[in-house]
Amino acid sequence: MKKVNVSLRPIVRNLNLPTVIKTATLSGDSTESLFIATQIGEIFFIRNGIINLFLDIRQRIIELGSNGGYDERGLLGLAFHPDFYYNGLFYLHYTLAGTQGPGALSGSFMPNPCNQDTLNLEWLNRENQYDHIDTVEEWILHPNVGIQKRRTLLNNRRPFMNHNGVNSLNFSPETAKLILTTGDGGSGYDPFNLSQDIIEIAGKIIEIDVNDNTLIDNPTVVTRFNEIPENIISLFTVISKGVRNILGISFQRYYNQYVKYVGNVGQDLVESIFSYIYYKPIPVTEIVQAFLQGRELNQENLIHVGWRGWEGDLPTAITRSCSANFSLAEETIAFYNEAINTSVSRIHPLTCYYHRDTRPDKFRGSSLTGVQPYMGNEIPDLTGCIVFTDFARREVSPSRGVLAYTKLRTDCKQNDYGIIETDYDFGSEAAYYVSLGTNMNQSRLYLGVYGSASVTNFNQGTVFEIV
Repeated sequence: MKKVNVSLRPIVRNLNLPTVIKTATLSGDSTESLFIATQIGEIFFIRNGIINLFLDIRQRIIELGSNGGYDERGLLGLAFHPDFYYNGLFYLHYTLAGTQGPGALSGSFMPNPCNQDTLNLEWLNRENQYDHIDTVEEWILHPNVGIQKRRTLLNNRRPFMNHNGVNSLNFSPETAKLILTTGDGGSGYDPFNLSQDIIEIAGKIIEIDVNDNTLIDNPTVVTRFNEIPENIISLFTVISKGVRNILGISFQRYYNQYVKYVGNVGQDLVESIFSYIYYKPIPVTEIVQAFLQGRELNQENLIHVGWRGWEGDLPTAITRSCSANFSLAEETIAFYNEAINTSVSRIHPLTCYYHRDTRPDKFRGSSLTGVQPYMGNEIPDLTGCIVFTDFARREVSPSRGVLAYTKLRTDCKQNDYGIIETDYDFGSEAAYYVSLGTNMNQSRLYLGVYGSASVTNFNQGTVFEIV
């Protein structure tokens, strides 16, 4: 696929790390405002070219960066109700202050295919051995009173610091339900295989019916679906499993239906974007009933993206550099039986890009950070395409993120991708591409860039419009 050239137009500078970029129309306005959520807990909006503080929840968020500055916790999701203009409802996903735990394992994890003990670990003593608690909350903007928290939808205990989802809340234009994406719990290689276990909240894509007015305050902290309180369990359905770390979900109108896109962050080899149209979610009440009765649950229509047996289009592998030639590597299949067992039930990626790739028109990726369809006309080469971002390409110093794109396919075959070149000069500073957003009709693209890989190096963020 050919290279596409674009420009980056700065909109706002000196932000903290931007995790979510999207637009919404405030009550009484005739045009959309651009909303930017930062990882440390600020939400700004830009209205008529002026930046304003919408909400500051920094005091509600766990202390970030205690392990050297890099962190995957914080304010991770922001979504506006489809009727936000009228009802003022919006939703947040973030890591609660005061919930720091010791973690689920005392050390790092590496599977050993020759040692069954490493392939069958269990997350025990969950009430004490965990890293933090994430919450999903409903808030409301009252025209006269201001902004208030309305209710808590979920309190989710997490085993490790990482893989909590990014841009993790979005509304479905098909069902009008809130969609939450949860990562596999973190560490690496999904030590407890939470992504495959249907009773586990981790490693899933979940729909929440927020239009059911169950006003429960501060529900029980849970890790499994069967622990969710009975009076709110009917709100939840499961769309997908086999998730490693999903970057939200995005929708592209295609005739009278919607194509759904999810990007799954890779382990050591490959970053992947999946697409699907048809799905049949499973109500959590059915999942729990089957679990309690000890019977097999029919998961045939569940969207399964393959983890931990598969990393994109490749079996999950343990990678070792070749001592004689560091440009080469040896891969050992980490979970052979799981790869076989899930080979048929999983869906195949729409496109993949790799951590090692010597092709001249490709790049060596590190971590997928955003996936958005572009339906505008201002960049004709990208109209109807799916644009994605990578945190930092491996072969470049100082660090530079990268933009790329692929195209819609309806024949279930894997697609190629092309690089999007930008003309912006970042000078000698690092430029990590940390987030990608669109406006409501997907006619504009916004890129979040940060000058550091550490969330505690403050005020190094810029949000650009891609033009």
